[in-house]
Amino acid sequence: MKPVEIAKGIYNVGVIDWNIRDFHGYSTEQGTSYNAFLVVDEQVVLIDTVKKEFADQMLANISEVVDPKKINIVISNHTEMDHSGGLPRVMHYIGEDKPVYCSKMGHKNLVQHFGDNLNYQAVESGQELSIGSRTLTFLETRMLHWPDSMFTYSQTDKILFSSDAFGQHYAGYEMFDDVVGDAIMPHAKKYFANILLLYAPKILKLVEQVTEMGLDIRMICPDHGIIWRKDPGKIINAYVEWSRQEPARKAIIIYDTMWKSTKLMAEAIADGIAETGVSVTPVHIRSSHRSEIMTEVLDAKAIVVGSPTLNNGLFPSVSDILTYMKGLQPKNKIGAAFGSYGWSGESVKLIHDELAAMKFDMLDGGLKIQYVPDKEGLGNCRAYGRKIGQAVLGQAS
Repeated sequence: MKPVEIAKGIYNVGVIDWNIRDFHGYSTEQGTSYNAFLVVDEQVVLIDTVKKEFADQMLANISEVVDPKKINIVISNHTEMDHSGGLPRVMHYIGEDKPVYCSKMGHKNLVQHFGDNLNYQAVESGQELSIGSRTLTFLETRMLHWPDSMFTYSQTDKILFSSDAFGQHYAGYEMFDDVVGDAIMPHAKKYFANILLLYAPKILKLVEQVTEMGLDIRMICPDHGIIWRKDPGKIINAYVEWSRQEPARKAIIIYDTMWKSTKLMAEAIADGIAETGVSVTPVHIRSSHRSEIMTEVLDAKAIVVGSPTLNNGLFPSVSDILTYMKGLQPKNKIGAAFGSYGWSGESVKLIHDELAAMKFDMLDGGLKIQYVPDKEGLGNCRAYGRKIGQAVLGQAS
């Protein structure tokens, strides 16, 4: 990707990673980008870097705008390695005595990542930095989504450099929201569901804080994906909506199956839910990536999980998705468990306990059927589905 001037004197000098398909457990079937921003003023500023193996490509991009050695200041908004991995290479090239501005926690993290030989300059929220015709303001955003995270805001340009917030794992030459259009929103939703959901309460507070500060935001530049220049309010409003976790009249049935008995149960439960008019999707775990499932969980009211009993426990893929989901702490959900078994049948209780531990409103103790569900058993599943659907109608917005 060549450098792109996104505003007068400001360039995206980042790179596209076309080939990545797994981002620490997140499926990135369309790759991703590592955005980095060069601000050319009396002082030349680089905001964030890229993944280590792309550092030379980023330096080549910068070279098409200015000699990288003319960079006076580096700002590290986020120390996760996909944005800081290229920092040692950059500093070695431009001079290790040049200042690296970061949050206090960023300072701590960078030292632990790369040692203390760089000229780190820890900043506080609200602190300003004049770089010539522009003034940059730092805004700490702890736990969005690491302790070090911060934003940098250009008062002159009304641009918010938002590190990982408002991003998407999306690779493409189309760099702006007005070019990609609404097709970007599913990517943004998936990113939120899998990266930021855990921090939803902090997002609401941050939006409130930014509103109180009266920041005029006319462009948002995240470290991944497209830049919001036409309608930055659209992604801010979406974040507020997703953070509130007000679920729709929707159920998702997440299951795995050994000899198809749990599959038959899942489909019969889905039939019962559908009879109530509630939107429902049965999802076979091994046919769907966990990050896609989590995206569906985001706005579902009922989370129905099924597993056969294997060796007195859960099917491994069911344990995997429950562990993943628990870490992201979805809220305001109805939980229900079901499953088939041969002789012991522990899986349903194990699922029930896992969902209860997530503070879901559990429907009951769950439904289990021995071996293969017969006509009566499938009828019980449909009735269970109707019970779930009625609960959704009673609680969903």
